Amino acid sequence: MKALQYVKSVPRYLAARFVGSRVERLYTSGFSTVRLAEVAPPALPGARWARVRPILSGICGSDLATITAQGTTYFSPFVSTPFVFGHEVVGEVVETGAEVARVRVGDRVALSPPLHCEVRGIAELCAECRAGHTGHCRNVTGGVVSAGIQTGYCRDTGGGWSGSLVAHELQLHRVPAETSDEAAVLIEPFACCLHAVDRGAVPPGGTALVLGSGTIGALTIAALRASGPRCKLIVVAKHPHQQAAARRLGADVVIGAGRSMRADLAGELGVELYATELGPPTSLGGADVTFDCIASARTLDDAMRFTRARGAVIVVGMPGVADGVDWTAMWHKELDVRGSYTSDEPTFERAVAIAARLDASLAPLVGARFPLAEWPAALRSALHSGESGVMKTAFVPAS
Repeated sequence: MKALQYVKSVPRYLAARFVGSRVERLYTSGFSTVRLAEVAPPALPGARWARVRPILSGICGSDLATITAQGTTYFSPFVSTPFVFGHEVVGEVVETGAEVARVRVGDRVALSPPLHCEVRGIAELCAECRAGHTGHCRNVTGGVVSAGIQTGYCRDTGGGWSGSLVAHELQLHRVPAETSDEAAVLIEPFACCLHAVDRGAVPPGGTALVLGSGTIGALTIAALRASGPRCKLIVVAKHPHQQAAARRLGADVVIGAGRSMRADLAGELGVELYATELGPPTSLGGADVTFDCIASARTLDDAMRFTRARGAVIVVGMPGVADGVDWTAMWHKELDVRGSYTSDEPTFERAVAIAARLDASLAPLVGARFPLAEWPAALRSALHSGESGVMKTAFVPAS
């Protein structure tokens, strides 16, 4: 079968990191860490595993960070190569092991990607898995499959950017018939955003600030409106199509990410800005909870500046090594800065149910679909969402 693989290579990684930003075609050249290869379908690792044929598989920001070598090396000990990308997946079950009871052949399913203790066949669960925090499993290098924190980063499971992957039955969640494939492929990132909203705990009648309205920002807006208390919701969005999506999904105020952004934010939040001798202004007051859905140095800095004293900053986007972040506001305001990485199984089930209810709102976020053979164009669409006007780009592996 055809699959888009990541190939570990120090020279290719260094070329992508230090040359690719100037010569972008390197990402899709023969010297890239990515290749479209003919590979054997992965074998079922055990009797509770099933084979899934991906219908749609999304391109995530973490995938792009890996391909462009712009992310951190933090996770490198917890992957095994060569792996097939793709952890945002809606697919059809086409084969089941002898002990699978949760799904049947023909079921349409969404994939919960963490490869935790039970998935790995480890009988004595780690402390995190016993507590239900399966996304933080300590045993991500043990058990019946190779190292990998998630499907899509493990050489033995395959991934959604292919014609076939394997998953433990605990990872598979039936998708209601009324949910479109487009909304279903967003269930995994939507579950992550629901988890972020839970972590944020915006007070009733409070103010929430969302920085960034790409896919994660848009889904955080949807999650706030679907499961959070009624609050004033202010969103900063860069591109016109992102601003339109933010309004459609329930933002009360949408601010452009231009030169006047800080002044506009100050006006909406009722904060006072004080000029400094060097750098951005200092602010007093701000949102009760800020959700940073980009996690760049600039947005992390702004998140802390525009959150009120003793408020919370939830880092939803995947950060890297962020130089230039002034942490003084965190210290002075006694901010609670929290990460939000993935979701647990109850939250994923909530995401499945809410996605069915919000199908008409979520499905349009998937704006471009590509067969695997057109993967260079797909990556360009995802890397340049401002130019493409696309929120989420997805592969149609079977086409």
